[in-house]
Amino acid sequence: MMNLELFLSYLKYEKRYSVHTITAYENDLVQFNLFGNEFSSDFILDQADYRLIREWIVSLMNKGTLPRSVNRKISTLKTFFKFLQREGVILKNPTDHVIMPRMAKKLPEFVQEQEMNQLLDGSFFADDFEGRRDKAIVSLFYGTGIRLSELVGLRFSDLNLMDKLIKVMGKRSKERIVPMPFEISETLKAYLELRTSLFPVSENFLFLTSSGEPAYPKLIYRIVKRELSQVSTIDQQSPHILRHSYATHLLNRGADLNAIKELLGHANLAATQVYTHTSFEQLKKVYKQAHPRA
Repeated sequence: MMNLELFLSYLKYEKRYSVHTITAYENDLVQFNLFGNEFSSDFILDQADYRLIREWIVSLMNKGTLPRSVNRKISTLKTFFKFLQREGVILKNPTDHVIMPRMAKKLPEFVQEQEMNQLLDGSFFADDFEGRRDKAIVSLFYGTGIRLSELVGLRFSDLNLMDKLIKVMGKRSKERIVPMPFEISETLKAYLELRTSLFPVSENFLFLTSSGEPAYPKLIYRIVKRELSQVSTIDQQSPHILRHSYATHLLNRGADLNAIKELLGHANLAATQVYTHTSFEQLKKVYKQAHPRA
């Protein structure tokens, strides 16, 4: 499938998508190709038509695939065939009239302010290397709203403790500067002091394992899940939940939506507007609790 390889190269070098995103595109296209081979042994991915694409969508939904996942797969096909059309491989895009399944809007979960205060102000973290590191990780997620991949990639040179700023490399290699509260800079200083004494000659990555190796995503995820489980009972306890909490709490306290968009590194305002729904639900809850006629 030469055109598939060309398409993946296009995603990597022109669109500059992450390895994870490119792998997802490839898996979707390979899955669709296998579906096509069930109908014809000489099926060619580039020559798929609207009928086959529609049958694949129906097949996915009959198997119980969630609408969000189906929509992602349709989006993959649309992008692939649009690429082929641009390259002159095909004249007509078979996905032009494909309709996305409707999805129910799901509001992002978040940790309550008092729960985060309880976690960060309490005595949950030990005063050793792992304890200081774990507190710095949770504090940085909640205090800056950065993504898991962004935190894992942080290096010493990305920190500006004097001005309390952090340089983050976001999606599509888009760089942004995020302010961090004074408290986080102090938490980071405490961690860095111990880190430097234990690992004077080590990796340039900011966060390390207890053996001095660069921290990896699964470790960070486990740390966040373990710490959040001590103060919160929400179903999802992950770094992304702390990102949701960061944005929701900012909005609840009157922050401008456009400012939150820039802080989160969103490409457009639509991705940020989901937090307005969460905040509105919070307002309704306060109203019902406080108003005598509610």
